[in-house]
Amino acid sequence: MASPKIQHLLADTCRLLKRRGVDYADTRWVEQIHEELVVQNLQVQHVSHSTTEGVSIRVLYRGAWGHASSCRVDGEGLRQTAEKAIEMARAVALDAPGKVKLHPVPPAQARYHSPLEVDPFQVEMQKKLDYLMWACQVLKDHSHIKTATAMLEFFRTDKLFCSTEGALIEQQVTESGGTIEATAALDHEIQKRSFPSSNGSCLAQAGYEYVKGLDFVGEAARVRKEAVALLRAKECPSGPATVILMPDQLILQIHESCGHPVELDRALGLELSFAGGSFLTPELLGKFRYGDRRVNITADATLAGGCGTFAYDDEGVPAQRVPIIREGTFVEYLSSRESAAAIGRTSSGAMRADGWNSVPIVRMTNVNLEPGKGRLEDLIRDTKKGILMATNKSWSIDDRRLNFQFGAEIAWEIKNGKVGQVFKNPVYTGITPEFWGSCSGVAGPEEWKLYGVPNCAKGEPVQIMHVGHGAAPARFEKVQVGNAAR
Repeated sequence: MASPKIQHLLADTCRLLKRRGVDYADTRWVEQIHEELVVQNLQVQHVSHSTTEGVSIRVLYRGAWGHASSCRVDGEGLRQTAEKAIEMARAVALDAPGKVKLHPVPPAQARYHSPLEVDPFQVEMQKKLDYLMWACQVLKDHSHIKTATAMLEFFRTDKLFCSTEGALIEQQVTESGGTIEATAALDHEIQKRSFPSSNGSCLAQAGYEYVKGLDFVGEAARVRKEAVALLRAKECPSGPATVILMPDQLILQIHESCGHPVELDRALGLELSFAGGSFLTPELLGKFRYGDRRVNITADATLAGGCGTFAYDDEGVPAQRVPIIREGTFVEYLSSRESAAAIGRTSSGAMRADGWNSVPIVRMTNVNLEPGKGRLEDLIRDTKKGILMATNKSWSIDDRRLNFQFGAEIAWEIKNGKVGQVFKNPVYTGITPEFWGSCSGVAGPEEWKLYGVPNCAKGEPVQIMHVGHGAAPARFEKVQVGNAAR
């Protein structure tokens, strides 16, 4: 956590900025620790441990924003950084189309520690490597498995936020997680299976106990078996089909076709030049039918264990649980103090930066598909003919978040309410509101799972944010299913 010296420096800087006549300013000290371990084919491929520390200063001066940051955390360093932020704001104000307005927020004084049982940074390195070696040994136990990979990652982020409004907020977040992956090959066929998700580590706001709970060694045999089975599997059939998506596929569907389009800066056109906009423009708020009545999506920054969980965002707004889609209707955005004020609403507390040298922007928190009723087997039993898909493999979506294509690592035939043969290379396409409008069932709380995503990219320069997504298996009707490009 921040030392008394750093608290004093940030408070002094805020007082200096007030004397300089700023409309508003905040200072944010951040220290981040990252540890990563990778074992591949029973060889240690990578071990790293890094620390970074610095201060970000954001200034609203003459109605315009200025921002500067520095790794020099001392009195002179902060004074110079503050002057740079004011100079930037002064230059922006000369050509700004209008003055920035902020939704008012009572200044908070608070401390937050994410809960954990076992500090991952206190666990012996050899113990972590032994765990990965064991998982790799089980993964590799077949001649068709050519690459067996196991990875662990740990993050600790300490923040101190101080504003000219009087806020003083200290937060410490610890995240743990990892992944295993088996790549199988036979003749000219290559297939892979991952657990607990693909495309990077699956994280949680927790300690080493979360890693042990993932049970990489226990899951490795199933992952290996399914990777090998895919080598001789039939191609996934093409055409309209009833599709059941498992949570580890649904999370990316939620991320791309709901999480990003409800970020208000996108909806206001502020991301158009970089990552695109959103079809959910402000005139649709409270009116647009986004999906079936079974579809309820919530952005919840208060959710225990989520990688999008915190006590306050990076402009001092309290964490909130915000309904985004309620019974299929689009009802709210993820927003900041500025973007919310632009449409006459209150901030949803979604302003975050990925480090000390980045300016905060609107980011997802934990964007979740709320559970319905029943079990996965109930969805399968009620499906006469369909396809069950699991674990994301690929994705593509247009710059308004409407037209998409997703690929999964594996699929199974559903016939007369039972799961049958394995299919390889499953892909499905759709248009966001039509797809969510075709939802015919969401499983209940007992099937609901939360995943941490460590690599959500947004902004220019790009910022990589940790976010969370929860879902239970869900069924969709008349989805266009096709084959992956070979």
